[in-house]
Amino acid sequence: MNTAEDLASAPGRGAERLNCTLDELVERARALAASGTRRILGITGAPGAGKSTVAEAIAGAMEGKAALVGMDAFHLANRVLDSQGSRNRKGAPDTFDPWGYANLLHRLKSDRAPVVYAPVFDRGLEESIGSAVPVGRDIPLIITEGNYLLLDSEGWQAGRQLIDQVWYLATKDDERQMRLVRRHQAFGKPPSEATAWALGSDQRNADIVEATRERADLIINLTGTCRPVTKARV
Repeated sequence: MNTAEDLASAPGRGAERLNCTLDELVERARALAASGTRRILGITGAPGAGKSTVAEAIAGAMEGKAALVGMDAFHLANRVLDSQGSRNRKGAPDTFDPWGYANLLHRLKSDRAPVVYAPVFDRGLEESIGSAVPVGRDIPLIITEGNYLLLDSEGWQAGRQLIDQVWYLATKDDERQMRLVRRHQAFGKPPSEATAWALGSDQRNADIVEATRERADLIINLTGTCRPVTKARV
């Protein structure tokens, strides 16, 4: 089984560090959307870093100019994981379909179809639902979030090449792990199992993700509470 070091890329030029508010991230996203051609913004970080919350907040502040698609929609189905004996490691890099994810990003980046229907991952079902997110041709910015956007391994590399910028959310481990325990409990795991999963499988995946952070364009320390962003004045 690959280690975090095996799966992570060698450090590149090094990412820019940035302490900023959510409002400032929204302004950066607006600038990217205004570039004249469709752009893809990736938001990554370890499990529990707040990727989904931040991505949803940015997309919601873009006034219809951004669509949100998730890497998690490319989880392999539970029956496939059961057949492979990897259900207890769900969330590890090899329990996804990175080529399928890259193909979706390619369709979105090329912007040829009138509408692209992206899948979504339903945490209640623990399964993906196909054709759930319509993305029209007029949407200038695609926001995608997930753990493994920066992995330098087969399949994941193909997706990374299609993403214009990747932002890495840096979050303290104790805060991340607390969020994960709460999330697991909210979706039905008893407290002991939720804690074991957060400190076991989730933490192993977090180590893999952490090793990729220097490949990001920005490493972000989000200051302030992640809240709805005030819309720009017209």
